Amino acid sequence: MKKKLIALFLMFLCGTAGAAEFKTKAKSAFLIDYDSGTEIFAKNADVLMPPSSMIKLMTLLVLFDEIKAGNITLDTRFTVGENADYNRPEWYPASKICLVAGQDISVRDLILGLIVLSGGDASVVVAEKLAGTEMAFTAMMEKKARSIGMEKSTFGNASGLPDVNNMMTSRELAILAEHLISDYPDLYPMFATKRFEFNEHKTEWCKEWGDTHTVNYNKLLFNMRGADGLKTGHTSDGGYGMVASAKVGGRRLIGVINGFNGKGHDALAAEMKKLLEYGYASTTNKTFFQTGDTVAEIPVWYGKNPTVIATVEKPFTITSDKDSGLNGVRVLARYDEPLNAPVYAGQKVGEIIAEKYGKIIARAPLVAKDDVKKIRFLGRAIKNIMVMLGLE
Repeated sequence: MKKKLIALFLMFLCGTAGAAEFKTKAKSAFLIDYDSGTEIFAKNADVLMPPSSMIKLMTLLVLFDEIKAGNITLDTRFTVGENADYNRPEWYPASKICLVAGQDISVRDLILGLIVLSGGDASVVVAEKLAGTEMAFTAMMEKKARSIGMEKSTFGNASGLPDVNNMMTSRELAILAEHLISDYPDLYPMFATKRFEFNEHKTEWCKEWGDTHTVNYNKLLFNMRGADGLKTGHTSDGGYGMVASAKVGGRRLIGVINGFNGKGHDALAAEMKKLLEYGYASTTNKTFFQTGDTVAEIPVWYGKNPTVIATVEKPFTITSDKDSGLNGVRVLARYDEPLNAPVYAGQKVGEIIAEKYGKIIARAPLVAKDDVKKIRFLGRAIKNIMVMLGLE
């Protein structure tokens, strides 16, 4: 078996002038290119901070898993427990749908209530239905977080109400957003909902509340082209925060701001818009291979097929600053050959690497596109004889 390194692309393109450096008074900020995963901007991105209502994104992630698994549907109805009743004192000042113990509510309305109205009561309904208690649900949240690479985040409740155990980093909030976008394509569009009018209120007070609480707190949806999610948060101690995403010209960026002390959600949205626009103005990206594209054909020893196509699991994209563009970028495929049969679809068979002036800026596994079965004993014997005779 020998190692092989082949050059796939060598780029010498002219760049354009980039944007002025981004600065923010927020305590933490983070910006990534969704397609490549490349970090564009970071300020205290790995510092644990209270996430306020942005924690509801994790509540939704766990709920989305249940929907994806087929355990529930958007039309499934949950019963509201005492802990989510609007008469409890913790819900007086908090964002909510305004629910009454004993009423039923659809999963669809719970999701929209969480996204648009930031309903803390809705998060409790979800938690108690899926785990029995909100405390048990936080264990589900942490387990899910660890499974997707969120190693630092901890959870004290499902709503984001102040709790010493509610701690997340901006980087991990971005990871969370990435998974909401990529893993649940049928559900993610709900994050772009600008207005939600819940029509099943059970008391006159709640009906009056509902009449004046219908518009999404995420004002970026209203003032930036391409913005389509995700969630804001605010506490008096922690300030304002937002996890946001926008897709402009086919390119998606994800931004996170936390600990921002501007004047309200409009100021928060304006700050996030500046962050995202900085990313679009200062960087560019290029996709070299789509999922399923042939990157290389690797010989297979004792295989029923002589070669297997090596491809990528997801689009292989690199991000570069606009000042230098793609100057000096080289894309390489590295693998051992021949592979020993059998080879299975999805099996890692090598890696693809992007270098810029010799420095690795992106890498991803190469995987087999199809199965290659092993030939039987007689076929192996014939192949050995052909090799010894120099016929193969």
